[in-house]
Amino acid sequence: MIKMTMFLKRLPALSHAQFVHHHIHEHGPRFKSIPEAETHVLRYIQTHPVTPPEGTITAADFDGTAEIWFDSPEGMQAVLGSDTYKQVVFPDEKTFLDHDNTLIQVGEQVEIIAQ
Repeated sequence: MIKMTMFLKRLPALSHAQFVHHHIHEHGPRFKSIPEAETHVLRYIQTHPVTPPEGTITAADFDGTAEIWFDSPEGMQAVLGSDTYKQVVFPDEKTFLDHDNTLIQVGEQVEIIAQ
């Protein structure tokens, strides 16, 4: 299993609320429409920030995260190399994501506490 974590920044022309709405209601369904995702994506979640309790942490300045678990590196390639990703999902990313300031990490997940 391989996990891709993206730390997302919105385009400056969008408000945070516009970004969140688009990410959930437009982009999520587009990603879900990738036929290869049905076979190779084990899980996909989006997280959008809330204000942490006072005195706990200083949160990084991102507009959200997306985490996608793939069954294998080859599965990741099949999804991200698919025609639907290239023609539907990636063009949509350009309408709301600041790619230059979005960070992506790919790695293997290690569970420390699982419930």
